[in-house]
Amino acid sequence: MNFTIYLTRHGQTMINKYRRLQGWCDSPLTEKGIADAKIAGKHLSEIKFDAAYSSDTLRAMKTRDFILSENQNEIPQTFELMNFREQNFGYFEGADAGQTWTMAGLPHDAKTYYEIIDKLGFAATRDLLHETDPFHDAENDKTFVTRINQGFDYLRKHHQNGENILLVSHSLTIRTIVNQFAPKYNAPVNGPQNGSITKLKVSDNDVIVEYYNHYLDGEEY
Repeated sequence: MNFTIYLTRHGQTMINKYRRLQGWCDSPLTEKGIADAKIAGKHLSEIKFDAAYSSDTLRAMKTRDFILSENQNEIPQTFELMNFREQNFGYFEGADAGQTWTMAGLPHDAKTYYEIIDKLGFAATRDLLHETDPFHDAENDKTFVTRINQGFDYLRKHHQNGENILLVSHSLTIRTIVNQFAPKYNAPVNGPQNGSITKLKVSDNDVIVEYYNHYLDGEEY
């Protein structure tokens, strides 16, 4: 079995604009975010989708629907899967991103998110935030990766060979998927643009990343 997922990051939101952490909390798409979604829709306008998924956040659902509004084919049934939500930041939901990562990284002599990755690795960004969270509600790496992989298991059970699936998700979720299956892209550092598209080929036992973070006219879609 082999089916295709067009994995798309939602459009810019109000919280994205202000560079705050946005995981399980939500905020509306900005005007730019709506444009991000419609541009993605135009890039995918000729793809006949057999189903369209998003995470169960409003920003992802809205982006999915804007993408489908640009499609030239019959609109497929839509679904929400919480497995493809963004990382849960717990106590730090909505907090200033720079300040939060400094707080988490300073005990390890790392002042920024990217310094944490450089010194300790991508998984450590989640584990450190879980430890720093006074409620310990922020997801650790194992919890986050497990729920994403369970999402792929769900899709494998519900889709057939040759199908095309739209899936709208989030920055760190997409980075984690791409880093797991195609580390050559260095996705933890080179994050996906709002409205960008990453193409996956999913088989029974593997995920192949055919391209990552395409959002410009003239790129492959």
